[in-house]
Amino acid sequence: MKKLMLSIGAVLLMSSLLGCGTAAKEIRSRSLGEKTDVFKEIGSGGAIPKGFTDLIIKANIKTDIEGYYVLESKESLHGKQGYPFIFNIDGQGIEWKVNGVKDVKPAYDADGKTSRDPEAREGFKYILEKKVRLAAGTHKVFFGLPEEKYSIEVEVSLKEGEAGTLEFRPVYKYKTKPIRIPSFLKGISKYEVFLDGKQIL
Repeated sequence: MKKLMLSIGAVLLMSSLLGCGTAAKEIRSRSLGEKTDVFKEIGSGGAIPKGFTDLIIKANIKTDIEGYYVLESKESLHGKQGYPFIFNIDGQGIEWKVNGVKDVKPAYDADGKTSRDPEAREGFKYILEKKVRLAAGTHKVFFGLPEEKYSIEVEVSLKEGEAGTLEFRPVYKYKTKPIRIPSFLKGISKYEVFLDGKQIL
């Protein structure tokens, strides 16, 4: 009976690992959209052509540093350069790779109490900011992090001749010791999405 339970446990673990790998591949596949004419990346400045809009896309994540977790895969990009952010707008996909920087925030506040900042302690911060031009109107925007097996899709309406900002802000999972607070060291729980500062998801 004990051997049977161990076998079942091993099968479930393998299924879980395979599922995670599949999720990561599916997210990466969204960078290979079938369209190429939905948006184009642009620099700053310049008048917006008639019928178009500019969209600034922002996203960030803080991860553990390389080697923080003993059992973390050698393939993990946590704490390394070239962390991938996947976007797909109406079928056109792109993968932006971001170089991170070491980010250290105090674990304790001025009173010596455990900091409640979700990004407290040493980690690696990745910040993405890109500007794209696309037709005014309603668009479906897919955002994915293959390293975290996380993705989300939102619908946004953009006005002609205006520049908007679409921001994805991380919400981290909770740690329980010494107090129960969100911590980047536990990974992503979800992303909150803001369009021009107004939360839409």
